[in-house]
This record gives sequence, C-alpha cells and structure tokens, in this order.
Amino acid sequence: MALRREPTARQMRLGVELRRLREAAGLTAREAAALLGTGRVQISHIESGLAGLSEERLRRLASHYACTDEQFIDALVAMATDRTRGWWEEYRGLLPTSFLDLSELEHHARFLRHVAILYVPGLLQTEDYARAVFSSRLPELTEEELELRIQHRKARQEITVPYEAVIHEAALRIRVSDRATSRGQLTRLLELSEAGHVALRVIPFDLDGFAQASSTMTYVDGPLPKLDTVARDAPHGSVFIDSEAQLSIYRTRFRTMEAVSLEPDQSRDFVHRLAKEL
Repeated sequence: MALRREPTARQMRLGVELRRLREAAGLTAREAAALLGTGRVQISHIESGLAGLSEERLRRLASHYACTDEQFIDALVAMATDRTRGWWEEYRGLLPTSFLDLSELEHHARFLRHVAILYVPGLLQTEDYARAVFSSRLPELTEEELELRIQHRKARQEITVPYEAVIHEAALRIRVSDRATSRGQLTRLLELSEAGHVALRVIPFDLDGFAQASSTMTYVDGPLPKLDTVARDAPHGSVFIDSEAQLSIYRTRFRTMEAVSLEPDQSRDFVHRLAKEL
C-alpha cells in the first residue's frame, strides 16, 4: 500500500494513540512488528499516520498491547476504517492543511466549546467580519486567497453539534472594520444564541481578578474523553493538543471561564445592549 503524502491530523492522532498503547505495554516498535508479522518500519509508518491499517490488524495490536478498554478500541477502529471524504477536501492544495484538519476535527466532534478573548469565534462570524479579519493578514492575501478562506469559513458554520462559546467583552467591542460590521456581527450573535445547539456566554470587563487573557481555545469533545482535542491558534495555523495531562488542564481552564461568565439569558441581554450602543 502506498504511503500517504500528507496524513490528516485525525490519521496522525490514530497513530499517536497506537504508539501510546505500545509504549504503555513496554514494547519497542521492533517487538510490536514481530507480533504483527511485519517490519519495524511499517509500525513506524502506522504510528506517524503515513500508513493505515485494517480493523483486524488494529484489534490484534490492541490485544498484543493488553488494552482491555473496548470502547476505546472501538473508537480507534472507527478512526482507522473511516473513508469519509469530507467537504473540506475540496480545498486541499488551495488552503493550508491546518484549515482542513480543523474542519475534519469539528466534523467528528461530539461537542464544541470555545473561549474567545479578542475575536468573535470563526464559527459565529458574519461574512463581513471574517473578511475584515482575513484582510488584516500580513503578508496581504490575494483576492482569490481571501475568497477561499471566506468560503471555507462559511462552510464550517454548517455544524449543528452542541456548541458553547464563552466570549470576552473585548471581542464584542473591538471593531475589526466599521460600525455597520460590528452591528451586523452582534445581531448575528443574538440570532445564533436562539439556536437550540448554541449557548453563548459573555465575560464582561467588569470582572475582578480576570487573568486569563491568553485562554483562547477550541475544546473538541471526541467519542471518549481521552480522544478529546484542544485547538489553539498559532502564527502558521492551528496547533492541536491531545496529551491527557494537557487536556485536563484545558478542561479546568474552560470550566473556570464558564464559571465567571454570564448566564446565556444575561449574555443575550448584554449583547443586545452593546448592539443598541452602535
């Protein structure tokens, strides 16, 4: 089987989980390969996401690794055997890979939670707001690059899984463009807050002891907590965090942000007042 030229974040995550199972079992790649009847290089390719594996081989590896968590094994099998060609594949070669990986991650999510400090989350942005944000990039995007990013962002917004956004007042007040764009964005947030799958919570400026300005993140619930992922923005795209220790920290951080935010009803009233000011 030919090796993948560019494994997706989901394929690499499967490999990471298999490597963690092998290491927990105290086996080297060479020893795991012998148990599977293959070579060490093949195990390396599987664990790096460059090569896939069948359900039968995955279950054999899990057995050799003494993994008895059936739910976890079933979740890994689902990742290994998924042949879905998502809508984001239309953008492969046209947008940075991190854009596609984030779309795939969101597509498979059970729940999405977002903390935003300076910008309205991408899944909630209007086209005008998104255009203003992308237009501020340096080096400047070409018109084609700009339109591709806007189209991709609009497609991401079709997600209907439960979504909770905790947004700081700063993100609501910063004008990425003009008053009309800001007013339109606030109106859009009010509309979305009425959707059954969206919960909007606001952290007001008038809050003592808020020292979490660097907490922007997207927390993505997987099929099991150990398969959750945190996505954070970086200069060259999203960075995905999946170690259990780090996931625990980010779960706590999200709960902290949620605890100091206004309730959804209060948040809608808050956004409505800001919109009236414009």
